[in-house]
Amino acid sequence: MPKTVLIADDDPTQRRLVQSVCERAGYRVKLADGGDSALDLLRRDKAIDVMLLDLVMPEVDGMAVLAELPSIAPDLPVIMLTAKAGVDVVVEAMRAGACDFFVKPASPERITVGIGNALNVQNLKSEVSRRKRKEEGSMGFGDVVGTSPAFTRCLKLAERAAASTIPILITGESGVGKEMIARAIQGSSERAGAPFVTVNCGAIPENLVESILFGHEKGAFTGATSKHVGKFQEANGGTLFLDEVGELPLDTQVKLLRALQENEVDPVGSKRPVKVDVRVISATNRDLQDCVAEGSFREDLYYRLNVFPVEVPPLRQRREDIPSLIEHFISRYNAEEGRDVQGVVASVMRVLQDQDWPGNVRQLENTVYRAVVLAEGKQLTAGDFPTMAAIFEDAGLPIDAPSSEDQEPAPRPVASSANTGGIDLFDEDGHLRSLDAIERDLIVAAIDKYRGQMSEVARRLGIGRSTLYRKVQEQGIEVKRAG
Repeated sequence: MPKTVLIADDDPTQRRLVQSVCERAGYRVKLADGGDSALDLLRRDKAIDVMLLDLVMPEVDGMAVLAELPSIAPDLPVIMLTAKAGVDVVVEAMRAGACDFFVKPASPERITVGIGNALNVQNLKSEVSRRKRKEEGSMGFGDVVGTSPAFTRCLKLAERAAASTIPILITGESGVGKEMIARAIQGSSERAGAPFVTVNCGAIPENLVESILFGHEKGAFTGATSKHVGKFQEANGGTLFLDEVGELPLDTQVKLLRALQENEVDPVGSKRPVKVDVRVISATNRDLQDCVAEGSFREDLYYRLNVFPVEVPPLRQRREDIPSLIEHFISRYNAEEGRDVQGVVASVMRVLQDQDWPGNVRQLENTVYRAVVLAEGKQLTAGDFPTMAAIFEDAGLPIDAPSSEDQEPAPRPVASSANTGGIDLFDEDGHLRSLDAIERDLIVAAIDKYRGQMSEVARRLGIGRSTLYRKVQEQGIEVKRAG
């Protein structure tokens, strides 16, 4: 969804001007006529993404607002606005926490570029913080995205499990986020900050499973040229996450059961066991009860692991979470790829939300990643999802045409015969019109002239078709094709 900008300025004319610039750039806007009202709004609304703050205001000025922000919205990027351009004023505001500074009146380009830079820096900070928490084993349930009823029930169970040391079995289809839930449990438990060691049991060669899990001594077998500390000892004091635990060989299951019961492991070739203090969280996309019935999984180990089951619902059962997941992934890949995508047009979002996503969150994440890299505009359109071309075609959203829905409702003319009688180079006062305005009229005239045949329009204008679609979308031009 579009980012939200809070404009705090006591000058109504200035507020309207900046509001117009922000809305034309695709941002949602909230207004405050002073410092007090800005702080009140921030206390009520936690969905503000960036604030444009006037420095000089009666009663509560910009510096006073900056002083209050750490206790209300500590991570909110703030851009200062002022008619004063003194270096000392700029330095004081930046030291107080502002990330940028505009001297009024600022050009539309300066405002939009400044907001984009502030959001990109914020995305980068958030991603760095998330990765740091992941490395430190301190990720919590606040890092988990989703508020749907089905997912909320899952999280409540996981939160209850985090308060104890009980063994947990997380079940769910591939890609639903079982490891994320396990990390949140670790980060919300007494073991937060301790090692979190992940083992994909299905990806280990069968002849190395025992060595990788429990370790080995030097010379224990051919190729064992040095001592190896297994995953259990690596996770000592923390959490061991056994992903796809149903893939373990039967002989390894016996030793795993003993390690869980006795809190000790037997490294291969060792003469004595090694004590370990490890909380084990297991996960599987298989039905372990069926595996027990088939004889491929030990019944006693199943009951040992399945003391506290947590089932993560597939994405098709929590479609309400898809928009927030997409927004989360856009922010992450904006930071990683240096992009400035602001969201997804509503018509495209509805199609994405209607899909079953058999690969679940992992499939959705990869799809959004590809779209962010391919995107040419501020909003993701059907054309940014080439692998879903047939799906969008069925929904009436061909990928070779821009989506006019949800674009900026600016009072601009529609391509029609009235626009083809000539393009004015000068305004009513005799001044030269802006290049953007002239370019827009030219595109409108060309679309009308060639009856909406976009390939011909692009050829006549001497630009690529993708560039044409981007300009049409940015300018909010309605395309009427020949019937």
